[in-house]
Amino acid sequence: MAALAEAASDGRLTMEEHAERVQHAFAARTLGDLAVLTADLASPAAQPLRLDSSRAVSAFFSRERRDGRWVVPDRLAVTAVAGQVVLDLREALLQGGRTILYVTAIGGQVHLLVPSGIAVVYSSLIGRPGSLTDQPILRGSAPPPAPGGPPAPGVPVIELRTFVVAGKIHVRTPRPRRRGLFPRRNRST
Repeated sequence: MAALAEAASDGRLTMEEHAERVQHAFAARTLGDLAVLTADLASPAAQPLRLDSSRAVSAFFSRERRDGRWVVPDRLAVTAVAGQVVLDLREALLQGGRTILYVTAIGGQVHLLVPSGIAVVYSSLIGRPGSLTDQPILRGSAPPPAPGGPPAPGVPVIELRTFVVAGKIHVRTPRPRRRGLFPRRNRST
């Protein structure tokens, strides 16, 4: 918003263009939707949002975890060879409306924690077709699409392209923490 206001104040945007881009910024659902709003206003090094798609997540005889607030590129390679990878996307920022994860599990496991409202579709490149455990989940909307089926319009999609040999891929949406009438209290007092 600050970059758009600055561009309008120094004449790089007309008031109509500024109003239109601000409206698109408020309607943005992904980080990629925001990045295109300033792409023509500054050099790539001076952009307020820089998207990096070069990182892969790999666990070779080890454990790797990505969680918290992180940027998920449009395409991400995830590999677990006799190891375990946990991708927690509940607080992650998706760059676009469709994110493709190339998941390889050879004697390893990949755990994908997805927030509600995200569609997960998958296809198996080679390997056992039943190696994806826990059905992909889409809560609060339509039921999850079948593998290769179209998701509901406007719903962000995570597409898994899997290669599994003697490994497993788990996809689930954890339940939100319960905040009932009797929340847990610290009993040390």
